[in-house]
Amino acid sequence: MGTVCREFAAFAEHRGLPFCCVRGGPETQVTRAGSMTTVELKRGVTFSVDKEVRCDPFFARHRYWAMEQVEAFRPDLIQIVGPSDIGVMGFWVSKHLGVPMVGSWHTNLHEYACRRIRKVLRATPPAVRDRAADTAERLGLRALMVLYRRSHFLIAPNRTMVDFLRERTGRPTYLMKHGVDTARFSLRQKPADREFCIGWVGRLTPEKNVRAFVELERRLLAAGERDFRLLLVGDGSEREWLRRHLQRAAFPGFLHGEQLDDAFARMDAFVFPSRTDTFGLVILEAMASGVPVVLSPEAGACIGIRHGVEGFCSDDLAEGVLSLMRSRDLRQSMGAAAQRFTRAHTWDGVFEDLYQTYDTAFQNPEVRCYQRVGSRPRPAPAPQ
Repeated sequence: MGTVCREFAAFAEHRGLPFCCVRGGPETQVTRAGSMTTVELKRGVTFSVDKEVRCDPFFARHRYWAMEQVEAFRPDLIQIVGPSDIGVMGFWVSKHLGVPMVGSWHTNLHEYACRRIRKVLRATPPAVRDRAADTAERLGLRALMVLYRRSHFLIAPNRTMVDFLRERTGRPTYLMKHGVDTARFSLRQKPADREFCIGWVGRLTPEKNVRAFVELERRLLAAGERDFRLLLVGDGSEREWLRRHLQRAAFPGFLHGEQLDDAFARMDAFVFPSRTDTFGLVILEAMASGVPVVLSPEAGACIGIRHGVEGFCSDDLAEGVLSLMRSRDLRQSMGAAAQRFTRAHTWDGVFEDLYQTYDTAFQNPEVRCYQRVGSRPRPAPAPQ
């Protein structure tokens, strides 16, 4: 979700729209520049929620100071991006200031909990493992709904989640698409005399279903293919297991900036086996680089990938990869189609639509009744 926040802030700054970002930082401080206000809150003792996410159980100590900074900004709307320590504080500030809150849903954390329990209890009897995993998923979803039901309206990245949240919470729920920086990535000509590169970018964790790469490699070798390699960019609890069980894989860890751009450019196929992601921003980044994608049907449906056009959406990942390995023309045509697809998913377009969604939500009586009298007029985004 960090990418979305950064792009949203950049969009608001470029358009001169009032924007206040409250986030964790090395020191507790507030900075102002142009239309931007940044409130940073220092975390103390933390525990790990995920590989790159930590939570401070005593974060509420900042709540009154943070509320003063937000109140001085005079917001019309407070948006939380997840059930983190910052998200819980956002709910508290929204309630005490009387400002409507929108909750944006980006990760199926309850499904993550289920898959991690299954990994931890892999050696236990199936009945015990299944019961524990189902309980973790049910309790996780119940906890998430406690927070999201307190939002005045919700946004989600695909239609399935929009319908799910509307039914579960009873709150007005709207679609927020995801975007990609199309200017950053490019379609590069790849030399013919090199190994076929199969790529992945993301966390190497159970909920991402990354062990599917072992079966993929086995299938490719069984089909007589030898001239390929796997480039698995990222880190996580499954990395060492994958290192032990894969013969032709490189693990460069997390990459950023030009190093990540170069990694995408080297790929001939981008494989995304996850079944739990609500969108998958890295899929768009690969496509913007002109890389055909091979996805689980669930991931393909979330983004709207057309099977056989921009890539392959199938339970059989190896079949799609083999098709791409054996036809340079197919790789080129799918890569070009993938890049064309991303032109309709620019960040500017995403956030212009989001501001329209805010306006639509504020027309809903369930949301309008929470607006403060005399709040700041909301400027419309300037035309491009």
